[in-house]
Amino acid sequence: MRQVAVVGAGMTRFGKHMDRTMKDLAREAIENAMQAAGVEKDAIEAAAVGNAVAGLITGQECIRGQVVLREIGIGGIPVINTENACASSSTAFHLAWLYVASGMYDMVLALGMEKLFHADKKRTFQAIGSAIDVEQSESFARKMSGEQSAGAGNSRSVFMDFYANLARQHMDRYGTSREQFARIAAKNHTNGSLNPHAQYQTRRSVEDVLSAPLIAAPLTRMMCSPIGDGAAAVLITTAEKARQLTTRPVFVKASTLGSSKEHDQDTPGIVPSVAHKAYEQAGVGPNDLHVVEVHDATAPAELLIYEELNLCQPGEGGELIDDGTTQIGGRCPVNPSGGLLAKGHPVGATGVAQICEIFWQLRGEAAQRQVSGAKVGLTENGGGVLGGENAAASIHIFTV
Repeated sequence: MRQVAVVGAGMTRFGKHMDRTMKDLAREAIENAMQAAGVEKDAIEAAAVGNAVAGLITGQECIRGQVVLREIGIGGIPVINTENACASSSTAFHLAWLYVASGMYDMVLALGMEKLFHADKKRTFQAIGSAIDVEQSESFARKMSGEQSAGAGNSRSVFMDFYANLARQHMDRYGTSREQFARIAAKNHTNGSLNPHAQYQTRRSVEDVLSAPLIAAPLTRMMCSPIGDGAAAVLITTAEKARQLTTRPVFVKASTLGSSKEHDQDTPGIVPSVAHKAYEQAGVGPNDLHVVEVHDATAPAELLIYEELNLCQPGEGGELIDDGTTQIGGRCPVNPSGGLLAKGHPVGATGVAQICEIFWQLRGEAAQRQVSGAKVGLTENGGGVLGGENAAASIHIFTV
């Protein structure tokens, strides 16, 4: 396998873009990535395009990537469409990496895009809620809330109930507090205030988070990621080509993708399993990481991922936020972009957006949110839920 590098990244600001099409959002992200890489459209030999719910929101199925790229003037090349819930575009990146690593192509585009806002908000939440086994949707809702929770799947994502249930379990087992979850949310909102691409750019205190409206106990609104629209793109190439294009390539040291399976309660789940493979592939461990972007669909999700990535031992996630380890300036900053909580979560764009952030961090281009001396970065992106865990998970590790 050849060594692979990222040479350009671009994204839109995430947010409510009712007056913009997915084609328009994708164009902005792709053109920014090409400009950063110093390449033209005709240099792109293949594209992998991640999107989760366009079919349910706009009716566009089957050829989403081709429709968007042709409008931009990119055609005549292989275009692969990847749909893998919230991990759709990290899956696209994994395939783009495979294209280059295998020697098939030398310059490949990975794009993530999503339009979630719709005049009928119920339609949006039902689209997001399809990322479960729909034949078991009623039992899923009852398991998460004890009974059918008012509003779940209609006025809010059913996944908020899923994460609320996990949070309550962690609180009962380890004594984790609402204040610790609130510290994570306050950290990410503060980081988002430094990110021009973030949907929310307002600093928030722990008190702000705790006093926000309750969504599903113990989660307040500020502990939950918002819906959003947006796009993100990266260009990847061979290490040799990258060194011709830039003096600051960012190398892909690991690209892993997995799916859930039946397992005993004491057996590692999908994220620890995929993380273990990524660490082995990259030849690094958790203590070698300088900056991390994780799938904080809720504040408790980030805390759980600390433990699943082995940044700390089970039950110690609260200590990591209490002692400042995951703050910018801490030993291992997590979600300096603001994460899903503040940067936003247009689900099909999230995975590549995480990669954009690590790319900028490792090149020293993250401005006010820059992590000093960052040389090794990791992204963790989950998608859907099956059997009480992510249905899909993708982890990438990058170095300079």
